[in-house]
Amino acid sequence: MLHQSRVVLMAGFGLLGVSAFLLTGQPTGQKLQQFRERSADFEKRGLAEPYEGIKTTAGIQTGLFKVKSTGVSTAAVRNAAQAYLALLDDGQRKRTLFPVDDNEWRKWMNQHFYIRAGVAFHEMSPTQRDAAFGLLRASLSARGLQLSRDIMKLNHTLGELNNNNFEDYGEWLYNITIMGTPSATEPWGWQIDGHHLIVNYFVLGDQVVMTPAFFGSEPVIATSGKYKGTSILQQEQAMGLDFMNSLTEAQRAKALFSAEKTKNDNLTEAFHDNVVMDYKGVRGSELTAKQKAQLTALIAQYIGNMDDGHAKVKMQEVAQHLDETYFGWIGKTEKDSVYYYRIHSPVVLIEFDHQLPAGMRNLVKNPREPQPDHVHVVIRTPNGNDYGKDLLRQHYAMQKH
Repeated sequence: MLHQSRVVLMAGFGLLGVSAFLLTGQPTGQKLQQFRERSADFEKRGLAEPYEGIKTTAGIQTGLFKVKSTGVSTAAVRNAAQAYLALLDDGQRKRTLFPVDDNEWRKWMNQHFYIRAGVAFHEMSPTQRDAAFGLLRASLSARGLQLSRDIMKLNHTLGELNNNNFEDYGEWLYNITIMGTPSATEPWGWQIDGHHLIVNYFVLGDQVVMTPAFFGSEPVIATSGKYKGTSILQQEQAMGLDFMNSLTEAQRAKALFSAEKTKNDNLTEAFHDNVVMDYKGVRGSELTAKQKAQLTALIAQYIGNMDDGHAKVKMQEVAQHLDETYFGWIGKTEKDSVYYYRIHSPVVLIEFDHQLPAGMRNLVKNPREPQPDHVHVVIRTPNGNDYGKDLLRQHYAMQKH
């Protein structure tokens, strides 16, 4: 069921009023109604099952995640969230705050049409917007913050490429919600949700879980317009190809799912929290020491979008399961190939995918072929700890909530 504040927005513009929606450049009339209906349909189908987590056919592997101290402070994140909330008016705060165990965590969507809860950047005053970026700055690494900002900028580029369509695409069409009450001891978290950028950031004491996370863009390089020269995910793209090409013939045979890349291949995007995915590909235990180091560096490229201290904690967890980590590939392996790759371990799942054209389908020669200029990346914590769910479950069991 849609949260009350979202129902208000979807049914009658809520606290903003019709005139405010017209001023913000958001869809109105029949188009808005279509967006409402599509959003509600995705939520109905996507949330039909309670959250369990990504698992293999053997089921959830238990005992992987523990409530414990990391020694890495989350005070800056908490303070930034409190500062942001203090700047919201009562109506904005009502739209932003949800219980920590609310299904609102799961209501994220990469696609532009989705009706989102929370307050969008385009609605914020300059002071509120600075505070929202303060929350991102406290939670992410410098690289993660830059990636997020560049995705937002490239969404403006996509609007430019679509005859200045800033109703569907734009730099500020991203919403912030906060689950729970920012606390040093009790669980809480925040989410940013918009086209090609989703971060779920769960906090319990000094522990952090920053998944599901979605990073992407179309285009991934701006060759014109206001943000000409902006580019994203080029390092992740190159490092994945380099690692695949570092494998021996026997290793490549295990890693290769298919040499033909004809469609979108990500499996764990929006509303796919309970995907059953068996391990497949070349296993970490079959790699040389040099290849293990290369795979570790590739994983760190993604994990390193979270603040440096908690990224280091997560990479220690990744290292413990490196021999159980699998790497798989779809597509060819030449420099200009389009491809998909997957890194799958008990504690992290990463998918990188060159996608079919969507917002730029009218600008490419063959809209039925995946393009290197449209990339989707998804980062997950399998075995029940996306959104910090397993840590939250353990916390409730210990605290007798």
